[in-house]
Amino acid sequence: MGQLLFTIGIILFGLSLGYGVQFLVKYEILKLPFSLNQIRLFLLKAALLFIMPLTVVGAIWMVKIKELRLLTLPFLGIFAILLGGFLGMGAAKIFKLERKQAGSLFTCSSFTNIGTLGGLICFLFLGEGGFGLVSIYKLFEETVYYTIGFPIAKLYGEKSTESESRIKWIKRLMTDPFILVSISSIGVGVLLNLSGIQRPAFYQTMNSILIPFGALLLITSIGLAMKINQIKNYLRECLTVSLIKFFIIPVVLTSLAYCLNYGKMGGGLPLKVVIILSSMPVAFNALIPPSLYHLDLDLANSCWLFTTSLLFFILPILYTVVHSF
Repeated sequence: MGQLLFTIGIILFGLSLGYGVQFLVKYEILKLPFSLNQIRLFLLKAALLFIMPLTVVGAIWMVKIKELRLLTLPFLGIFAILLGGFLGMGAAKIFKLERKQAGSLFTCSSFTNIGTLGGLICFLFLGEGGFGLVSIYKLFEETVYYTIGFPIAKLYGEKSTESESRIKWIKRLMTDPFILVSISSIGVGVLLNLSGIQRPAFYQTMNSILIPFGALLLITSIGLAMKINQIKNYLRECLTVSLIKFFIIPVVLTSLAYCLNYGKMGGGLPLKVVIILSSMPVAFNALIPPSLYHLDLDLANSCWLFTTSLLFFILPILYTVVHSF
């Protein structure tokens, strides 16, 4: 129960801190030497380029990969993203949404907060072993977003002023520092895992501090950009995305993982990781395509905030389920 309360506490504190600073700056109660966007980008870079790579290396270093079936884990991650997008597109047709709204519904249904919230919850609920599997599950996440998610979102919106060709997309993908650092940290962790070199004892203590701290920085950065006044206008879409995120995808992914006998590997750890990661809310990245391609940003922001808020009710259910076997 302490793990559950600590998880809720970190998420609530990070969002409150970020939104509180945003509120104080907006009404000129607090004056900062930097813009909120600069602070948000600094927090993102500090967490994603420095803190989280260290934790990923250490977590994968100690993961015992004895089952070849775990090689299917990244493909379950890909399938979850694609399934969410497909369901979002279907819902948009049923609701007969305009193209800009349909594009935002697609990104919200597809893009999932696997790394920040999913990684934090897996670590606090399941330990370093669970956190290590998160990196494997999300191995191709950014690749799918950039090569499939963004182009589809672009089709729904106005023509981009950049008019990027496929070659430019590939170049952007291969030179993105966040993707390069993410892949490199996974690669280093795998090499150390296979090398037989014993992981230093201090790494466990270091990860127990850095993983929650890195997540706190990311969650705070989200709070700095959070808007809460548009949900009432998009309640139908918010409920639809919640149904996709918290029911349909978890049921399908958990069933697939069960059929792959994930429950019989490592005390059921891979199955527990899939249960958690397939039940995460809309990713903050889902707000990027609507901004780039002139989609309905208010709809995307509303779905993100609504599903993130619902996570507080989902967490006790996840905690009970993953500790039941």
